[in-house]
Amino acid sequence: MTKRDLSLLDAIRIGMEAEKKAAAFYADAAQQTGNPLGRRLLEQLAEFERHHYRELAALERSLREQGTFIEYTGRTLEMPAPSEVEDVEESNKMSLMGIITKAIETERKAEKRYTDLVEQTTDPAGQSMFERLADEEHTHYLILSKAYWSLNNQGVWNWSV
Repeated sequence: MTKRDLSLLDAIRIGMEAEKKAAAFYADAAQQTGNPLGRRLLEQLAEFERHHYRELAALERSLREQGTFIEYTGRTLEMPAPSEVEDVEESNKMSLMGIITKAIETERKAEKRYTDLVEQTTDPAGQSMFERLADEEHTHYLILSKAYWSLNNQGVWNWSV
């Protein structure tokens, strides 16, 4: 294993720890909203981050044991039906605005972390995996930005891509 491989493994371990913290953050945040639509978004984000953690753990194992990248096909969030979005007010708006602000920053950092790994990786499968992870984190950022705007300006949960 080369020095570059070791720094990649270190970066993957740092990513795993960040995904674990993000999952715990979203799970806790889901408990803080009484709104079913908001809770669903936060629970899905928690599961998404747990999925990222599992995939990174599998990648770390594969790189350590076989020296190869794994195939990562990615996931998508389940979007609410347009009818679910109407008149779904949030009673805990101010504290949720803080949660969403923190979540937006978390997703920005995750996207940058994976973009940096794309540049650090020469293997096409690794680049593809990290690009997909960066894209998923960017999508989360966009969804959370829409939710923030909707809660701030309309007082209702609304999220989509």
